[in-house]
Amino acid sequence: MAIDRWLLEQHSSGLHPSTLRFYTWSPAAISLGYHQHKYPEAWQHLTWQGQPVDLVRRPTGGRAVLHQGDLTYTVVTSGLTGNRAQVYQQICDFLIQGWRSLGVELHYGTAGRGYVHNPNCFSTATSADLVLANGTKLIGSAQLFYKGAVLQHGSIRLEPDTELLTEVFGTKAEPIVPMATRGECLRVMVAEALMKAAISCFDMQFEVQPLSPSEWAAIESLQTD
Repeated sequence: MAIDRWLLEQHSSGLHPSTLRFYTWSPAAISLGYHQHKYPEAWQHLTWQGQPVDLVRRPTGGRAVLHQGDLTYTVVTSGLTGNRAQVYQQICDFLIQGWRSLGVELHYGTAGRGYVHNPNCFSTATSADLVLANGTKLIGSAQLFYKGAVLQHGSIRLEPDTELLTEVFGTKAEPIVPMATRGECLRVMVAEALMKAAISCFDMQFEVQPLSPSEWAAIESLQTD
């Protein structure tokens, strides 16, 4: 989360180009929306595969997301026009096209404002989220606008652990992507398809580049602010 926040601040200051980022979480974690201050106390004592489940806060809004068996994407950019919903659709276009290239059609959710009372992001699907044909939510996204730039990141639920999900939210789930590929190969395949779609949708080329030691130091300083 500190990396995403740093990328947004750097881009808004003209110090870093637009960024597309994919990542997974280790250990498993629950990310809370920026304004989500109420959550079960039991979440502070969860474990999975012998490790504590991290509890972190996102710079964006929305409800809690369990990051286990998912792939997270981040887009940091600027120059998009329109209201918040229109910006969502401009950015989400690469997600829709990328999954279409894998044979999966996605649509926007239709949940009303009642979703704000539910602590589980994936139990409802708003117009900012992408769902499968049967209404199952595949991608939950959130935004933050900052000095002319926008951060949009989201969780792509691929292979949730049923027992952990039930322990956290009291709901059950199986791997919901109708594909034979599993594990790391699935995550790589999805990331590659989405990157190709982003190149087409955003009409740009990407340069894969790791963070430098000085950039890591700047990011780590944010976590102590």
